Amino acid sequence: MSAARRKDPATTTAPQGHAQAQAQAQAQAHAQAHAHAPDRLALYERMVLVRRFEERCVELYSRGLIRGFLHLYIGEEAVAVGVLDHLREDDAVVATYRDHGQALARGVPIGPVMAEMLGKAEGVCRGRGGSMHLFHEPTRFYGGNGIVGGGLPLAIGLGLADRMQGRDRVTVCFFGEGAMAEGEFHESINLAALWHLPVLFLCENNLYAMGTALDRSESETNLAVKAASYEVPAWSCDGMDVLAVWEAARRAVELVRDSGSPVFLEAKTFRFRAHSMYDSDRYREKAEIEHWRERDPLLLLRTTLLADGATEKDLDAVETRVTTQIDEAVAYAEAGTDEPVSELLTFVTSGR
Repeated sequence: MSAARRKDPATTTAPQGHAQAQAQAQAQAHAQAHAHAPDRLALYERMVLVRRFEERCVELYSRGLIRGFLHLYIGEEAVAVGVLDHLREDDAVVATYRDHGQALARGVPIGPVMAEMLGKAEGVCRGRGGSMHLFHEPTRFYGGNGIVGGGLPLAIGLGLADRMQGRDRVTVCFFGEGAMAEGEFHESINLAALWHLPVLFLCENNLYAMGTALDRSESETNLAVKAASYEVPAWSCDGMDVLAVWEAARRAVELVRDSGSPVFLEAKTFRFRAHSMYDSDRYREKAEIEHWRERDPLLLLRTTLLADGATEKDLDAVETRVTTQIDEAVAYAEAGTDEPVSELLTFVTSGR
């Protein structure tokens, strides 16, 4: 018996209806691919904004215009920028005390943020919160929390409210790997799993909880494995590559929103500066810092953009726009006012 002769699909003419359906399918696939492709230049500009803002804060701190603690986000920009690009306006963000980059990535206005850094009444918290306690209700940015792990129970409350109201919102809670040694983490992720709360647990693992290395404080250094013990989907991503963060966060945010249940995402990153401006940073070898600087998130994306057709002129324009924004923010903050002493006790107690 001879085998049936097959037509060569390359030379077969499809019926007109089939061709139209195929064209529509291809167009739909292209649209979906485009929908899942980040605006790389926009991501780059937001990272540059965060980096230059932090660098200007160092200058202002040196001049005595910013006082108290100052924790810089330099080196970790890819995490906040990559994650928060996926949130809707009605979603919520709970941040750490290293919160300037997270606030700017969320869209909190840069002028009031800078004014808050300088303790001015025009700041997002009227100058009462400062560096570690940025808060902005219009963008649902709920801190800025000075206590390690302090934002985790707040995120659970936000998630519980959304669950009880039947809303498909997502709350993203940022915290460092040091917070995973705190009771709040274990209590919070356990409740989130039990009650099916729409919270994305976003761990920024920069390897050092202040001056304590991860492998000196945690018996299990695979943080995704630790989180998964609570029956929560958990995985890790390269926190120095904003495109890798963006894709991992897309998957995580979609899963939280669709399932209404928690997800844990670890971003492996590194801060280039000391824990705070008061920190002498003697617990890290210079060679380790330089090794991580080779994977600077701005440099990685800049290289990708140039390879994909962007020009030096395009990237220089980004720097120009960012510099203008920061200059205007500093001018706004420096022209701000100090709250009068008569207002000292305002908000300390509730009005009756």
